Amino acid sequence: MSATELTPAPLGVGPVAARLMRPLEALSALLLAVIVTLLLTGVTARYGFAYPVIWIDEVVSLSFLWLSMLGAVIAMHRNEHLRLTLVVERVPERWRGYVQAFALCAVAATLLAWAGPAIEYTRDEWAIRTPELSMPNAFRVGSIAFSVMAMLALLAAYALRTVKPRELLVAAAVVALAAAACWEGSAGLQQLGKLNLVIFLVGLLTLCLAAGVPIGFCFGIATVAYLGFATTTPLTVVISRMDEGMSSIILVSVPIFVLLGCVLDSTGMGKAIVDVLAAMIGHIRAGMSYVLLGSLFIVSGISGSKVSDMATVAPALFPEMKRRGHKPKEMIALLATGAAMADTVPPSIVLIVLGSVAGVSIAGLFQSGVVIAMVLLLTLVVLARWKARHEVMDGIRRAPMATVGKLLLIAAPALVLPFLIRSAVGGGVATATEVSTIAVLYAMLIGHWLYGGLGWRKIYTMLVDTAALSGAILLILGTASGMAWAIAQSGVIQTMSSFLTSMPGGAMTYLGVTILVFLILGCVLEGLPAILLLAPIMFPIAKKLGIHDIHYSMVVVTAMNIGLMMPPIGVGFYIACRIGDTSPDEVVGAIWPYIVALILGLVVIAAVPWLSTVAL
Repeated sequence: MSATELTPAPLGVGPVAARLMRPLEALSALLLAVIVTLLLTGVTARYGFAYPVIWIDEVVSLSFLWLSMLGAVIAMHRNEHLRLTLVVERVPERWRGYVQAFALCAVAATLLAWAGPAIEYTRDEWAIRTPELSMPNAFRVGSIAFSVMAMLALLAAYALRTVKPRELLVAAAVVALAAAACWEGSAGLQQLGKLNLVIFLVGLLTLCLAAGVPIGFCFGIATVAYLGFATTTPLTVVISRMDEGMSSIILVSVPIFVLLGCVLDSTGMGKAIVDVLAAMIGHIRAGMSYVLLGSLFIVSGISGSKVSDMATVAPALFPEMKRRGHKPKEMIALLATGAAMADTVPPSIVLIVLGSVAGVSIAGLFQSGVVIAMVLLLTLVVLARWKARHEVMDGIRRAPMATVGKLLLIAAPALVLPFLIRSAVGGGVATATEVSTIAVLYAMLIGHWLYGGLGWRKIYTMLVDTAALSGAILLILGTASGMAWAIAQSGVIQTMSSFLTSMPGGAMTYLGVTILVFLILGCVLEGLPAILLLAPIMFPIAKKLGIHDIHYSMVVVTAMNIGLMMPPIGVGFYIACRIGDTSPDEVVGAIWPYIVALILGLVVIAAVPWLSTVAL
């Protein structure tokens, strides 16, 4: 697999460490359950009894940061932190061990650099009390120091068990000598000014990405090295920015929507939607392609996760599509680009994070996202119909109305959920976080009664899986927040702003630059890191040029999603190939017409702001 991916193989730190992880997994599951319960209680008290319970937000904030940091530890144990493996897998076998050892030493150096400042930051926060419960804030931020030490212990155990001593010593020596050289030359580095951004935040970051260092730690080591060697800024600032980047109450909806996706997969609610669409339109030419795209559109409004969407839709549709003469490479191409199209459909985690980082209305993003997804859906539908002009239709019959009615009755409770989410957030009835908890409760109850049930063991597994994935995502949010702050403090934003606002062509030229930048970064960094790094830089410039923030958001997210599916680097492209069990080499040629169709749709979206604002 050549991609940024969730690697399922655990670190292999031995049975003792595995047993020690069980209490942390249990605690993370408990924290997520507490968060959902408290948020549901708050919603009920506020809307049902007109009695807001103010202290709930403080407890949720404390629980959420601990959940995020424990999730990062669990993701470390499972080896599920997002990383780029494209370069590493092309390194000759005799050198691959050294590259792996370098990546481990780089992560260890990052954690060691965080450890002291994290402890100092916790000590400083002891004097700060929360407004309602008057708790020391150290109880909350202490989770960062605990997580850093726990991840360092896991990493050391893994390195000693799996890496040859010679490889580990060489890699450690390289990292140590580089750090010592930068320390000795720090006075000279400080005189280089903005050139240090290129050295550390571009050069070092790129080197670590290529070596397979997880993305969150790439951001972390680049920021720490830049601030530690090229400035006089104390490293506690890095920890404080991580805290701020991971602590927004809006981001609480991220793990809850991830949990919602797990419920969707476990109960079969997504398959019920696919089945009813197949019965309704599967008999027409290109019908199964329409069903695939329509299913992705609807299911994405429940799960908020591209991986979950593709994993739900593909197994249900691919066998019948193959029988009708669809080639596997064409099916994978349509699956990947359909998932890219659907990522603006709420509840998109990307939209939630973007709204939090850029200060854009999440309700507005949700309303606009549906319209934008429809524009992209239309471009893919037209191409799919042309591609299916030679489809084998022998023996294909319309499903009896009785069958359609039965399937529609079964799918109706699941079909209600995306409309519930969109209408509640878009109508201002509740926040994205509140709606996410209501949606989880609804999905669990409906899934338990109508779609096969959810046992306690399955629920526990979903809670732990959610914590691990959320921890991996939120660690990237925190470290990217620190890097974005460092870039902002360097003054480069003002320079970029002056240059970009003075370019000929004004807003349209800037939109073109934005499309190009996010197409490229969508390939390399995956969605969330690209947004986190550039949103604080790009959005103020767009505002200065008079571009509507919702319109600009739609252009950014759409470009990033297309880049995510573009070979030979795009993350989503390889995930789709894995789900469809097809070699990426086979699919590369087939996916480009669909990518071109999406880019044409993106050009229309950028050129016609009305499409992004008509639903507001």
